[in-house]
Amino acid sequence: MTNRPYDLKKDERYLQLLSQSFPTIAEASTEIINLQAILNLPKGTEHFLADIHGEHEAFQHVLKNASGNIKRKVNELFGDTLRESEKRDLCTLIYYPEQKLELVKQQEKELEDWYHIAIHQLVRICRDVSSKYTRSKVRKSLPVDFQYIIQELLHESSSNDKDKTDYVSAIISTIISTGRADDFIIAISNVIQRLTIDHLHILGDIYDRGPGAHVVMDILKNYHTWDITWGNHDILWMGACAGNKPCICNVIRIALRYDNMDTIEDGYGINLMQLATFAMDVYGKDPCKEFMPKVTQPDSIDDKSLQLIARMHKAISIIQFKLEAQMIKKYPHWKMENRLSYEMIDYKKGTMKIGGTEYKLTSCNFPTVDPKNPEVLTPVEEALMEKLHHSFTVSEKLRKHILLQLRHGCMYQVCNNNLLYHASIPLNEDGTLKEVEICPGNFAKGKDLLHKVGMIIRCAFQPQIEPEKMKEKEYAIDYFMYLWCGPNSPLFDKAMMTTFERYFIKEKETHHEEKGFYFKFRDKEETADMILNEFGLSSTNGHIINGHVPVHVNKGESPIKGGGKLMVIDGGFSQAYHKETGIAGYTLVYHSRGFELVQHEPFASQEDAIKRGIDIMGTTKIVELNQRRLKVADMDKGTELKLQIEALEELLYAYRHGFLTEREKQNPPKM
Repeated sequence: MTNRPYDLKKDERYLQLLSQSFPTIAEASTEIINLQAILNLPKGTEHFLADIHGEHEAFQHVLKNASGNIKRKVNELFGDTLRESEKRDLCTLIYYPEQKLELVKQQEKELEDWYHIAIHQLVRICRDVSSKYTRSKVRKSLPVDFQYIIQELLHESSSNDKDKTDYVSAIISTIISTGRADDFIIAISNVIQRLTIDHLHILGDIYDRGPGAHVVMDILKNYHTWDITWGNHDILWMGACAGNKPCICNVIRIALRYDNMDTIEDGYGINLMQLATFAMDVYGKDPCKEFMPKVTQPDSIDDKSLQLIARMHKAISIIQFKLEAQMIKKYPHWKMENRLSYEMIDYKKGTMKIGGTEYKLTSCNFPTVDPKNPEVLTPVEEALMEKLHHSFTVSEKLRKHILLQLRHGCMYQVCNNNLLYHASIPLNEDGTLKEVEICPGNFAKGKDLLHKVGMIIRCAFQPQIEPEKMKEKEYAIDYFMYLWCGPNSPLFDKAMMTTFERYFIKEKETHHEEKGFYFKFRDKEETADMILNEFGLSSTNGHIINGHVPVHVNKGESPIKGGGKLMVIDGGFSQAYHKETGIAGYTLVYHSRGFELVQHEPFASQEDAIKRGIDIMGTTKIVELNQRRLKVADMDKGTELKLQIEALEELLYAYRHGFLTEREKQNPPKM
């Protein structure tokens, strides 16, 4: 304890509050000892994942196998004593204990012997993964039913002492004889999973393309500790939940494009039957070839269903382009007039003029578009959108999931000298930070831009708001469309979104979406340094971690940029990207020894993982090794604990110099 003088008068109120938790010298001293010990533990392992895109089975498996870390632990502990098949079975037991136990019971003749061996192995693994945590933290992660038993097994080494060996064996035998072996195995397997990942960072884009974004959110809802930096697809769903009609159309359009209505219909209970009826009435004779969905398993869907999806796809797209045009005209400061696609069409010639060049449209069948007022919805389209708007805004589960993202998320995060954001920081042509007009006359750049955007997003979900602030909320809801496809949006950062051209023009040059200058400068170390400094981080040992744009490994692209200071960890979780990227996602792992990047191969299925023990194969690349093992003291948590220690030392000083009087801790009154 230091002997420096304290301004006790200034801190009197705070010390009085602190003394309620630590009313004696003994209790304050004990807490200081505890916190000092925690500072010297190895830092917890952080996992970073990006762009999950609804691939819930692969996501869940990556969490269960801790991006290959559990398999590594099993190899380290049992490398010379177990066959490869036995290690594979042990890993599967940890990942999927309930399902694996069912298979074991069908195959294993000597079940009691198997229980003994399996429980001993699981305890050994659990002891290893819990070694970097305090007993208190481990205890909090244990299930109530087995808390005492697991603690005893973890802290009793049975290697040398015969009495302890007999003690441990007696505990395990009793677990089996009382019929609790299955429950215990499930419990300790979950503890191993829980302790292998200390904290999970999601760098955006949980939604779209894959079938189970709602399942991913349900998994996260019960996950022990996680955060998210919002991605453009998350923002799109936020906008739909808030009632932004162009966002609602985009959400439905993307679902139809990838033949994936599971999240909308099964996950959030939004019925698309009225859209289907409308599409058949209006586009029943239109082959809608441009709108055929991208199907990963062609044999799983018949031609009639494909045709219906294509017509629904076109119907909602035509409405989307109208609604986007209305929004663009409403907010001229967005400078998106070049996306008024209907106004660039010559309906008689069936052509569209872009940048002075005339292109032939693949189809000019726009039965609901009035060339004189192309952005106006027909009465039937208006009625359909009102119903869809109602369905999205009243979906209770969708709102719960979006509010969960708001509680755990933000536009950017600074954590342990790492800067996390999903896509980009808009830059000028010379690489300097770009000022962006958020609302008329209000400009921001860099850190201030991301902060203000985050505040606008939260404004859209304020439950009760004063009448004079209703315009702010209305703009906040509308702003989701700009964040999705606006040229200076930090979540998009492209010149334009060429959705219309991709559907209706064959020439590939019209499909190009020119990326912002950020993507040209991010390879430069000085750009990474400039961005890190903007957010108050050290350019010496700081890092930028983001996703958004898949890394094309099969074309030789590296996820490590900016002189090793910027890491892009979108490796293409979504099946739609597997051929394009050559892999199936990344996990960035930050542990006490440094950074490792795990490159995943495609995940077969949960069934194959359970029955055949097929794991996600991963290639680990050492990104950066520390000269010494990092401790809690080196992290943000360490800074927080040091401040707590300083406050407790001041409390001790106050007790010992008579400024505060020790007292018995008051127990809360019994009800």
